Amino acid sequence: MTRLPLALLLSLAVPVSMGLAVEVPKPANEPPKGFTTLFNGKDLAGWRGLGHTNPYDMAKWSGKERQEKQAAANDDMGKHWRVEAGQIINDGHGVYLTTEKDYGDIELLVDWNMMVPNADSGIYLRGSPQVQIWDPTNKEVWPLGADQGSGSLWNNEKPEGKFPLVKADKPVGQWNRFRILMIGNRVTVYFNDQLVVKNAVMENYWDRSRPLPPRGPIQLQTHGGEMRFANVFIREIPAEEANRFLGGLDDKGFKTIFNGKDLDGWTGATGEYVVKEGVLSCKAGGGGTLLTKEEYSDFAIRFEFKLPPGGNNGLAIRSPLEGNPAFVGMELQILDDGHEKYKGLQPWQVHGSVYGVVPAHRGYLRPTGHWNYQEAVVKGSKIQVSVNGTLIMDADLSKVEKPLDEQAHPGMRRTQGHIGFMGHGDPVEFRNIRLKVLK
Repeated sequence: MTRLPLALLLSLAVPVSMGLAVEVPKPANEPPKGFTTLFNGKDLAGWRGLGHTNPYDMAKWSGKERQEKQAAANDDMGKHWRVEAGQIINDGHGVYLTTEKDYGDIELLVDWNMMVPNADSGIYLRGSPQVQIWDPTNKEVWPLGADQGSGSLWNNEKPEGKFPLVKADKPVGQWNRFRILMIGNRVTVYFNDQLVVKNAVMENYWDRSRPLPPRGPIQLQTHGGEMRFANVFIREIPAEEANRFLGGLDDKGFKTIFNGKDLDGWTGATGEYVVKEGVLSCKAGGGGTLLTKEEYSDFAIRFEFKLPPGGNNGLAIRSPLEGNPAFVGMELQILDDGHEKYKGLQPWQVHGSVYGVVPAHRGYLRPTGHWNYQEAVVKGSKIQVSVNGTLIMDADLSKVEKPLDEQAHPGMRRTQGHIGFMGHGDPVEFRNIRLKVLK
C-alpha cells in the first residue's frame, strides 16, 4: 500500500483513489508498511471487554472494583465475541471489544462487514463515541441521519463532522474499509477510499466542557446484529509528523516573525536568548522578556516549543515594553506542568492558562524532550490556546470580572501590544514562529 504524505492526503477534497473503485480485499491480516496489527487473526490477545463506560467514573473506581468490573466484562466478552477464519465476530450483543493499550495520535485501518440488515456499530476513539456504522437502508433511523451513510462523528452535537460528506456504504453483507486519522482532537475519515470527514473536531461525549482525553483505548462497538471485523491495523503518528500536519492546516496568511538566523525584529532581553540552526533558545539561568519590535492587536500565532524537565517560560501578548507582561499585558503559560515540582499548581498556572486569570485543561503536552505545537488566537476580548491539536483554553476576557489569583491584571483589558517569550531561567526552545494578523 503506497501512502501519500499525511498533510497532502488530509488536504484532498476528493477520494484518495481519485474516483476509481477500490475493492476491499478479503481478510488477509497483512499490515501495510509502518503499521502494526491490533488483531493477530487468531485470537483476541491484546483486547479486553468494556461497555459504554464514562472514563471519569472509571477514574474513581478503587483497585479492587476495577479488577472485579474488568473480570466481569472479560467474561461477557467471551460470550459474544469470537474469532473465525481471520475475522472478529460479534453476535450483536455484549460489551465492546476494547484495546488493552491506550493511544493518542493514530492512523487506523479497519475492515468491517454488517452481516444482517439494521445492525448498528461504531469505532470508539480514545474511549469516546464514535465513528458511526449503521445500515443506511434502515428507514427507522433515517430521522437520525442513517440515510446519509456511515463514517461520520455522529455523536458530535455541533454540525462539524456529524454527517458524512458523501455516502460510501456498500450493501449489507459486503466488506467496507475505514481509514481513520486522528491528531489531537481532529479526525479525518476515509470510507471505502472516499473522504467522509475532513479534519473535524471530535467532541468529548462524556463531558463536552472538556476536550477529548489525550489518550485512550480503541473500541469496536456493536449492538443489534452480527458484525465482523478484520485487517485491524494501527500506526502511531510521531510528534514531528503531527506538527507538520497541524502547521499546514488553514495556513494562508501566516508569516514568519523569527528568521531562524538572528534576532532581527526583536527587542528586550536579546542577550538572554541564542539562535542556532533555526532554533531560538532561552539561556539556562537567564531571564527577561524577548519581545517583537512591532505591536499587534488581533492575531493568530503558531510555533513549536520544547521543554526541558520542569521547564518554565511564557508567551507574552499585547504587552507594553516595560513592566511584567503577566500583569501589564498577558502571559499564556508555557510550562512542564506535569513535573513533580509543580504538583501544587493552581489551575490558572498550568500550561496554556492566561496566568492568574483563566485556567486551561491540563495533560496535553508531549513528554519533555519532544517538540510541541501550539496556536494562540487573540481576537478582541477572546483568547484561545490549542496545544498539539487540542483546544485547551477558550476564554472571553470581557466576562472575567475578577482574576483568579486576586491580583491586579490591567493588561487583560489591553487591545494592542507586543508579543514575546518570558524567560524564567530554563533552556526552553522555540522554532517555526509564524503569525497572522486578523481583521
